[in-house]
Parts: sequence; structure tokens; C-alpha cells
Amino acid sequence: MKYRLGDICTITKGETGIMKAIPGPYTMIALGEMDKTHNEFQFDAKAVIIPLVSSTGHGHASMKRVKYCEGKFALGNILCAVIPKDENFALAKYLHIYLHWNREELLVSQMKGMANVSLPMNRIADVMVTVPSIEKQREIIELEKKLVEKEMEADKLFADQLTQLENLNQAILQEAVQGKLVAPSPLERAGGVVDEPASELLRRIKAEKAKTGKKDKPLPPIKPEEIPFEIPENWVWCRLGEIEYVTSGSTPSKDAFVDEGGIPFLKMYNLRSQEIDFDYKSQYIKEEVHNGQLKRCRAYPGDVLMNIVGPPLGKIAIIPESLPECNFNQAAVLIRPMIKDCNKYIFWFLNEMSEINAIDTKGVAGQDNISVTQAQSIKVPLPPLSEQKRIVAEIEKQFAKTQQLKEHILANQQATEQLLKALLHQAFEVKDMKTV
Repeated sequence: MKYRLGDICTITKGETGIMKAIPGPYTMIALGEMDKTHNEFQFDAKAVIIPLVSSTGHGHASMKRVKYCEGKFALGNILCAVIPKDENFALAKYLHIYLHWNREELLVSQMKGMANVSLPMNRIADVMVTVPSIEKQREIIELEKKLVEKEMEADKLFADQLTQLENLNQAILQEAVQGKLVAPSPLERAGGVVDEPASELLRRIKAEKAKTGKKDKPLPPIKPEEIPFEIPENWVWCRLGEIEYVTSGSTPSKDAFVDEGGIPFLKMYNLRSQEIDFDYKSQYIKEEVHNGQLKRCRAYPGDVLMNIVGPPLGKIAIIPESLPECNFNQAAVLIRPMIKDCNKYIFWFLNEMSEINAIDTKGVAGQDNISVTQAQSIKVPLPPLSEQKRIVAEIEKQFAKTQQLKEHILANQQATEQLLKALLHQAFEVKDMKTV
């Protein structure tokens, strides 16, 4: 039979501000996956814990989990405790399973609000839940326990497979920057000259850089003991600042920002999955600020952007054609190739991460960061330009294959969760579906 949740349970809001919790002997249930502790307890019961706010915010209704707790515990003030009035009629653990696995239909659908999405407690009280016999509830609890154990085993397998794919991607990049990913062209093997040697490319790049009139501080030469691995004879070692224009970003004052119609302004949350996602929390600045105060750090399509304040470090993206011009904040550096065709090779080289990982990134208060000088000093194994293009094409070909494998793994993971949910839904079904 179906019952109104507010009729069979008490629903009580948490009293403790999560940031004001004083560490102590009692569990303090929080919104995230990890709980805290508190020096006082609010409840001594078996309870279902339901969030009263969206887990992602930003105008999007979502709920990652419904929690369960028993014994003495404190509760954050953005959650509520649902406690059965009679454990001989409805078990708290059963209600937790029912509400958790049906949270999209029963709870998320009841959230309201535009910017700050919340779940009113009166709507929780009106939720209708199926309550079978106590024996059936206990059967479902045991079934869920076994299914979750199986799911955890599957999740570990999927996580291991995803880790192996990441390791494979890094191996591909490592071979690429060491000159082992693509074979020399037939003419090279026959002793002919196909590619302009990298030494000549480096000379041309320096000549292009000299034309800009920018006088950077001289970078130290690369010592033999600094070279981490051997490269092909027609490659050269150089520093990033020798072949690229490298500069940091800047954030103007609040009055420089406009709601729309200005110049796009990038923050590090716009670097997602090694691409620029400007649609996520877009911000704009006045054009006169872009051309004035922030003229030094204007970015254009083809420029490479790398975050230098972490964690994490190593978010890297190429400015897309959809952003004809933009600015960015001080948590990133702009890397602009003197010869634009080098940008994709530099992008993939930085994604390989070994040079970034070799930098002493500990700054003030233990925060990871890379200075502009450290970014300029990154050692780069530079191939001939035509070989760079072959390397990039092969990387993208190999990564397309690993992306297909990743999507297959994620689809299997989702299918496993859906199967578990379907089995539980089947268990929730009872012949008598009267509503009380």
C-alpha cells in the first residue's frame, strides 16, 4: 500500500551550520559524500537523510544521494531527517532504499527555484511511498545489500579499466614527445631530405619573435644533465619561452564586467576536459578594458591556455574559433606559438605532463602554482614542423580509439546501475497498491 511520508514519519530539519561544526565524537551528516563530526548530537534514531538543496546548484535540480544514519548524530541545516513513527510498520533502512533509488521521480521532481534550487519540507511530507509487509521490507533490504556489493565489484572493474585507458593515453603522449610514435617518411629512411630540420625551424621561430619587438629576459641554456630522454637527430631541445610568447592573465575590477555584449572573460572553470567551455558560467568585460588594461593578455583562436594555480595543475586548452578574442584571469598563462602551426604539438606536449610534474610547484600556504618564468623555462623536445603535423594526426587517431573505449565502459557502468535499479523496482512492486 502507498502512504504519505508525512503521515508515517517525522520530518525534522538539521540544526547545525556545516561550516560551524565543532569537531567532536558524533557524526555530523553533511551534503557531500564525506561527513564531518560535531561535539553535540541532535538525533538518536534510525533515520533517512534527505538534502534540502540541489547538489549541483546553478539553477539545476539534482540529488546525488539519500543517506541513512542510525544512533547519535548531528545534522547539517541544509538536510532533514525522516524518522519512522513506528519501526514495526516501516523500517528506516527500507525507506532509505526506496527513497534513494526513486529519488529522481519522488524528490528531485519536487525541487523548486531558479538560481537556488531547494526541496521544501512540506513537499517531502507529501511524497507517497510503497510500504509492504515488514517481512517484505527485510527481504528488500537484504536484496539491496547483495546488489550493491555486486555493483561495487563492477564499479571497481570499470574504474580499473578507465585507469588503464588513462595510462594508455599517457603512454601514447610519451612516445609522441620522444619521437617514437610515428615512423620517419620513406625519403628520410633513404637518406633524402623531407623535413626542414628542427634547428632551422627554431632559427625561424626566433627570427619571428624578434620581429615582435618583445624583449624577454634571456632563458638559461639547457644543460646536458637536464635532458630527460634522447630525441631523434633532426629534433632539438629548447625552452618554451624561446618558441612561444608566454604571459599571465589578469582580473580587472568588478566594474569592468558587463552582463552581455562585451569581450568573453575566461576563468579556470571554463577549462573543462582540456577544452574551452565558455557556455559554463559565462562572463564578459568591457571592450575598452580588453583593449586597455588587459591588452597584454588578450587571447585569440589558436592560442594555448594552461592553468598555473592548483590543484589541479595541467588543465590545458586551445582557444577555439568560436572565441575571436577573449581575456583570462591570473590563474592561467597564455602560450602563443610564433609559428601558429606549432600550437597543436605544444598542446599535446603539455598534456604529456612530465615537464609540468617536474616543476617545484609549492607556493605560499602549500598551494600548487607555476610562475610565468617556470612556464617559460619548460624544456620542449621540438620536432621538424611537418613531423609535428604527423605526430598530432597520429595522437588524435589513437585518442579517438581510446575515447570510444571509454564511452563503452561508461555505457556498461550506467547499464549496470540501471539493472540494479530495475531489480529493486521490481521488488518494490506489491499486488495491493491502495493509497492511504
